[in-house]
Amino acid sequence: MFHEVWILFKKDLLQEFRSKAAINAIFLFSIVTLTAVSYSIGSHAISNFILAALLWIVIVFSALSAFSHIFLKEEEAQTADTLKLIAQPTPIFLSKWLFNTLLLTLLLMVIVPLFIAVFNFQVKNIPLLLLSIFLGDIGLASGGTIVAALIAKASRRGALFSVLSFPILLPVMVVGISAAQIAFTQEGSPLFPSEITALFAYDVVLFTTSLMLFDFIWND
Repeated sequence: MFHEVWILFKKDLLQEFRSKAAINAIFLFSIVTLTAVSYSIGSHAISNFILAALLWIVIVFSALSAFSHIFLKEEEAQTADTLKLIAQPTPIFLSKWLFNTLLLTLLLMVIVPLFIAVFNFQVKNIPLLLLSIFLGDIGLASGGTIVAALIAKASRRGALFSVLSFPILLPVMVVGISAAQIAFTQEGSPLFPSEITALFAYDVVLFTTSLMLFDFIWND
């Protein structure tokens, strides 16, 4: 199965880096969102809680723009039926999830340092921030992948993706904001506060549920 996952993952990776259309659009959307947030705040002093909320708003909306196309491109290229014939549902889901996780990780490697530089503040607990963002990355990719599969054949995909994704991804966002606030304000705070435990637990539940449901959604 792992070989099958790797082959499918490599296929998606090569297709994306050949076209670069989605990657360019996602990074441009993220930069524009960050610029708009920065411009709206201006020179006003804002609290660490607001900074944490703004960071996760940028992350979540960037993720929403990144994940919606992962199954849509299979439908547009009319390769979904071929994919069903050559691979089992589980390797397909895992390959798409890995691709979304990698895409969001690359995006976060750009967005998070830019956010900190633009708003010019100090992170008191960098390991906690990195851990919360990593767990948030996994949760966002899990929820985004299953919703993308669910709406791939719908006529109004863009609106449906946002509407269905937001309730699923909201817990990740809320807990991520709380963890980021701790990382911004409390130097020497524990690496595994209750927020990290909750985020990890939600990731496990969301990933497991998505993996179990994908078989029914994909073959419907």
